[in-house]
Amino acid sequence: MDMTPPRPLPAPFDGWFAARGWRLHPHQQAMIEAAEDPAALLIAPTGGGKTLAGFLPTLLDLAAQPRDGLHTLYVSPLKALAADIRRNLTGPVAEMGLPIRIEDRTGDTSATRKRRQRADPPHILLTTPESLALLTSYEDAPRMFRGLKRVIVDEIHALAESKRGDQLMLALARLSTLEPGVRRVGLSATVEDPDAIGALLARHPDPVRILHADPGPAPDISMLQTAEAPPWSGGGGRYAIPAILREVKRHRTTLFFHNTRAQAEIFFHHLWLANDESLPIGIHHGSLSREQRERVE
Repeated sequence: MDMTPPRPLPAPFDGWFAARGWRLHPHQQAMIEAAEDPAALLIAPTGGGKTLAGFLPTLLDLAAQPRDGLHTLYVSPLKALAADIRRNLTGPVAEMGLPIRIEDRTGDTSATRKRRQRADPPHILLTTPESLALLTSYEDAPRMFRGLKRVIVDEIHALAESKRGDQLMLALARLSTLEPGVRRVGLSATVEDPDAIGALLARHPDPVRILHADPGPAPDISMLQTAEAPPWSGGGGRYAIPAILREVKRHRTTLFFHNTRAQAEIFFHHLWLANDESLPIGIHHGSLSREQRERVE
């Protein structure tokens, strides 16, 4: 990637970055320069400003040329991620005084808000593949998506080669029919085959620009050592709970992933019973109530 110094940002963006002692990363500058490309794929590590890089062209465009209607559609495989992005974007937009409306639309969104979004779309709408499929099926879809300029697909690697990914590609094809000039942006931290993901993202035969950010320091990976040997079968990791609770105490934030919601529920039940020191632990998955998920988030 070109490592030349980034060009200055216009006000109020320059002041917002300067107030925090920040400056543009090369991959963020590269995304601004790729704003007019039909498709761009950014591969950047978690915590490297990937999401901001994806939205900077949108924010700069809306700040320079205020307008009504839907400008950018953000699609995430996780509704919790869409809600998190809304919180992270709303703060900077408010601090810079930009007249930009940002809303999410998932299974948690009320019917009243969903109706209002179709009648008066925000500038930036954050959603999931399933909600987007429904939106593109409505009779008023041509009006809602009129003037759409960009679609950002986050964690695109998680949607590749799956039914949800196929559903998303059909929705993107529908959007390209409604707005032939819409640009596609893919974001991911882990892509095994960038060319294949880029080809999936771009509308045939459009080219795709693939950008790689500095990968940062190498990850520190180690195996959890436990005094008790794993069982020959079953258990769901329960044998390791004492060692896991010790790790929770040693770190500020600790995340555990399970393959299924049922496994997560069973493991959390036993983790809770063993939590004699009342450590702040919680469980999160899509079947929980919105209130409980938001408390954990």
